[in-house]
Parts: sequence; structure tokens; C-alpha cells
Amino acid sequence: MTRTMTSSAVQQDLRALLQRFIDDVINAQDLDGALVEMVAENFVELNPLPGQGPGRAGLADVLGMMFAGFPDLRWTLHDTLVEGDRVMGFSTWTGTHEGEFMGIPATGRTATIEAWTIDRFRDGIFVESRIIMDVAGLLGQLGVLPAPEAA
Repeated sequence: MTRTMTSSAVQQDLRALLQRFIDDVINAQDLDGALVEMVAENFVELNPLPGQGPGRAGLADVLGMMFAGFPDLRWTLHDTLVEGDRVMGFSTWTGTHEGEFMGIPATGRTATIEAWTIDRFRDGIFVESRIIMDVAGLLGQLGVLPAPEAA
């Protein structure tokens, strides 16, 4: 007998996979164990950072750069929407800028950034992502961009 998952069960499973990725890879900063276990070697980032290489190795490099720049980085998933094999997540990440990040020397400032992702999983493995982050907000919080003028 073949087990088929209901739509609700599939949605819960995909939400749980995204939360596990955030907890076990990002918040635990585990690029050698959990990342390798959860992310396909040929992972595709549809909106890569400048200089981000392909595949799981490229994702590991970007996350390593984030961890070096923000050693206390903490990612929080607030909301999700599931459609088929994709999970859209709304998250915030918070960290203290204690190391170089994207060429910006450490400022010692704490930043909190909103991010939206559309992630795809296949057979429980993370295969594709598109992330949109408030980069202007990050640069403003780090003091790289001037604060917007009041209206």
C-alpha cells in the first residue's frame, strides 16, 4: 500500500523543512553537517549575491561570509505560504556587525533585516531558492547609507 500525504500534511512537511534549515544550518552555523545533509549539491540560487558561486558550495560560501560578518546571526521565520513544492517564507535576521561583510569593515552595530524567500524542496532536499532582502535597510543600519530624511 502506498502512503499519500494530504495537502495539509505536505504543507506542514515543507514548513518543517524550512524551519529545520533555519535552525540547523543558519542558526547553528553548521556548514559541514546539516548544510551537506539538507542541500542538494547542484542547489540553485535564483538571486545570488555578487560573486556567489554555484551549487551548495556557493551557498556555503555566502553563509560563511554572513557568519564571519555577523557572528551572532539569528534568523527567525515569522510566516510561510506553501504552494506545491515551494515554500515562501517571511523572516528577519538580526546580528552584530563584528567582521567584514561584503567589503564593509566591522561597525559594531546591530542590524535587523527583513527577508522573503521562495524555496523549493525535492524529496526533502533543498534544491532552489530566491531571496529578497532589505539590503538598503542593512546598509543604513550599518551607517554606510545616510538615514532617510523625515517627510
